[in-house]
Amino acid sequence: MFIDTAKIFVKSGDGGNGAISFRREKYIAFGGPDGGDGGKGASVILAADPNITTLLDFTYKRKYVAEKGVDGSGSKCYGRNGEDLIIKVPMGTIIKDADSGKIMADLSHADDRYIVANGGKGGKGNVKFTTPTRQAPDFAEPGMPGEERWIKLELKILADVGLLGFPNVGKSTILSVVSKARPKIANYHFTTLKPNLGVVALPGIQSFVMADIPGIIEGASKGVGLGLDFLRHIERTRLLIHVVDISKSEGRDPYEDFIKINAELKNYSVKLWDRPQIIAANKCDMLYDDSVFEEFKAKVGKLGFKKVFKISAATNQGLEELIKEAARILSTIPVTDLEISEEDKFVEEDKRFTYEIRKEGNVFVIEGSFVDRLLASVNVNDPDELRYFHKVLTNKGIMAELREMGIKDGDYVRLNNFEFEYLL
Repeated sequence: MFIDTAKIFVKSGDGGNGAISFRREKYIAFGGPDGGDGGKGASVILAADPNITTLLDFTYKRKYVAEKGVDGSGSKCYGRNGEDLIIKVPMGTIIKDADSGKIMADLSHADDRYIVANGGKGGKGNVKFTTPTRQAPDFAEPGMPGEERWIKLELKILADVGLLGFPNVGKSTILSVVSKARPKIANYHFTTLKPNLGVVALPGIQSFVMADIPGIIEGASKGVGLGLDFLRHIERTRLLIHVVDISKSEGRDPYEDFIKINAELKNYSVKLWDRPQIIAANKCDMLYDDSVFEEFKAKVGKLGFKKVFKISAATNQGLEELIKEAARILSTIPVTDLEISEEDKFVEEDKRFTYEIRKEGNVFVIEGSFVDRLLASVNVNDPDELRYFHKVLTNKGIMAELREMGIKDGDYVRLNNFEFEYLL
């Protein structure tokens, strides 16, 4: 089975909590704070593996959660970092953010890696909050939460040459003859429902990978039939061999087929349409009038396509010349990565903690991730921690912003469920 798309959920590990601890040993009753920091949560990493060919495994397992960082402990012991979760995917996998559809990464080379979810940072232990005036802090930071998201995986076949053409023009037969691939072959439309790959090797040429792209029909660029799924696989090919049935055995005109397929390519992607093409006029063994081939060659020549080969996959006629020309052209075309436009590129959101202030009568309400983080860090019922709480508000600039908004003596400030009176 060939699976070329998948949707999975990933979550990185939360950071470990900082420890609240004080040194207590014999003869040292008040040794001071010694709580260590929590460990960093594990990240989720996707890695390209050349030994994997499909996304089949992701149909059985769709949820991937990395381990948390270990909490800090006494004696200034730091918690262990979580071990990163590495998910192996085939080479040629495109990673997309499921919500926005934007492209996060293109893993087109062996051992390419991309961090789809960063592990949460470990919280600071209470030893980090000691100051000359606060020598015994009994609070610590909680670990930062990990990231989580749904992502889409799309596999685009890594082939040098793509066999292109309407269904039943002989693409699968050509691939089976010039390589060791054994695609399913039969005399009906859409025989090939998945791309087949084969390695083409002849004496005197550099071997290359050829893909039998499932037959494209008119309207494929608009999603007719299996068109969009098929067109996706041609994007990475450096050279296209456009196969037509020169014998008209299916009752279609080869020139009209050629025009229609190129129109679909252009509608789907101009860059794909502009890719080098060799034309293979197949089934010439069933052609009894050579003028049909010459007329076809003249017509496509006027469109700028000069490389036209008269072949027969059934009898091997002309195949060696076709393959050698393909190898020659490939030697002149560098391998390039998939180009991602700025519009399609995924942009990571700003991870800084934020807040917003609004006024409800004489109450100033402060909300946001900064507030959640701060309240999780301190015990506001402890006088020492409450002083630290107010210091953070001042250093963050919140108190100055409240004064700019016109807060007066006796007004109230609310942060989630905690409320205090503002006094000058």
